[in-house]
Amino acid sequence: MKVTIVIPNYNGKHFMEPCLASLKEQTYRDYRILVVDNASTDGSIEYMKENYPEIDVIALDQNYGFSRAVNVGIQNSATPYVILLNNDTTVDPHYVEEMVKAIEKSPRIFSVSSKMIQMYHPELIDSAGDLYTLIGWGICRGTGRPVTNYTEADEIFTACAGAAIYRRSAFKKIGYFDENHFAYLEDIDVGYRAKIYGYKNMYCPTALVYHVGSGTSGSKYNSFKVKLSARNNIYLNYKNMPIVQLILNFLPLLAGYLVKYAFFIKIGFGKDYKEGIKEGLQTMKAQKKVKFRLRHLDNYVRIELELIANTFAYAKDWITRKTTGK
Repeated sequence: MKVTIVIPNYNGKHFMEPCLASLKEQTYRDYRILVVDNASTDGSIEYMKENYPEIDVIALDQNYGFSRAVNVGIQNSATPYVILLNNDTTVDPHYVEEMVKAIEKSPRIFSVSSKMIQMYHPELIDSAGDLYTLIGWGICRGTGRPVTNYTEADEIFTACAGAAIYRRSAFKKIGYFDENHFAYLEDIDVGYRAKIYGYKNMYCPTALVYHVGSGTSGSKYNSFKVKLSARNNIYLNYKNMPIVQLILNFLPLLAGYLVKYAFFIKIGFGKDYKEGIKEGLQTMKAQKKVKFRLRHLDNYVRIELELIANTFAYAKDWITRKTTGK
């Protein structure tokens, strides 16, 4: 068996049937499903036992968040590859097959991100992988673009953990998802760390996933999500950038934080964003920073150049959308 599909769940009973039904239709059958439940109170555990007794379920004693749930799943897997799949998804019949093909192209591939499509607007992309920028913004590549875009396999900054495949052995070298994140930006963090160690993160356009989006948090923006994301953004930069890189990028990062603060003030979440940044700055030194090693210097240089390129690419894309509406 090559693949374990780990599905983290928190009060998502209503999502489980369509998600699991789509997995039954896979052309690739050599996989195991493992559901990790974050102490749901909606009857999810009872529902799984009654309707899917053949599927393994690990029931946690409280809601530890996405990072702990997927780590438990990864650590209870014995397969070379692990697919992390949000419960608010359905997958194309060729999804697992295409993901396995993609990650097996090179032993240096840490993760592969799928082509995620908006469930209720299937003509639009939800995500074609994640980018990270010099101004500290994580960009969900392709969001809102027609599905006719992003048809070529290419290298990305990191995979979106909502529907991605990972090389399990790499976690022992680089570390697992950071459980201090709880949720949000943990996938960019672990993918960034993998790049420091010389791994690649790829995008597979033929692995199709239909995604509801914000199935657990309930909305694109809310106080919990804004505050946690802001805090985790501080963690992400502090942990992965050596001190010299942090100094070099201080001004663009500061500009990015200020622009985001202004945006969240405008939509009513300025206080939450400010509190998240404050908490991040107060607690960042308690986080486990990636130890700088001289042998990784080339990787740091490549990452810095990619951050710059992603920033200009995002700016160009933003201008194009504003001027053409496309």
